[in-house]
Amino acid sequence: MPRREFNDDHTPVGYLITFRSYGTWMHGDDRGSVDRHHRRYSTPTLPASPRRRLIESDLRKRPPVKLNAPQRTAIEGGIRETCTIRKWTLWALNVRSNHPHCVLTAHYNAKRTMSTLKANATRAMKDAGCWRSDLSPWARGGSTKYLWTEEELANAIAYVVDDQGEPLD
Repeated sequence: MPRREFNDDHTPVGYLITFRSYGTWMHGDDRGSVDRHHRRYSTPTLPASPRRRLIESDLRKRPPVKLNAPQRTAIEGGIRETCTIRKWTLWALNVRSNHPHCVLTAHYNAKRTMSTLKANATRAMKDAGCWRSDLSPWARGGSTKYLWTEEELANAIAYVVDDQGEPLD
């Protein structure tokens, strides 16, 4: 297949979608964060702020959700099943203790795709008996990066597969 520099029909070749579990990455965190004023491409993230992190933590309505091995397995299965049923191409998937990363090609926009993945990951955990709460395990929103070229797609796949740290048990 010849290499394309840009998708001529103005649709992305894929998305890099990441969504966090509830309460695990607060504004003010040392790792930086994104809010409505700091979410445009190439704009800086929010700086670390112990005071803001404390305020955000105090606003939580429940404890943070750390994903254990059975939950991660269920999430992976739910995401894979969703992609199969909807005929989306799943290029890479890595479910961590507080977030999954997905690189996929879908015929929906990225926000709708992410909402679908979140809902079906939750359903898969409930079906597996490892999520019993009526509350969502997910933080509001998430990250949806549009991948416009084959190179961006390849880089996103490498990031998800190779740059997430040691495999989890």
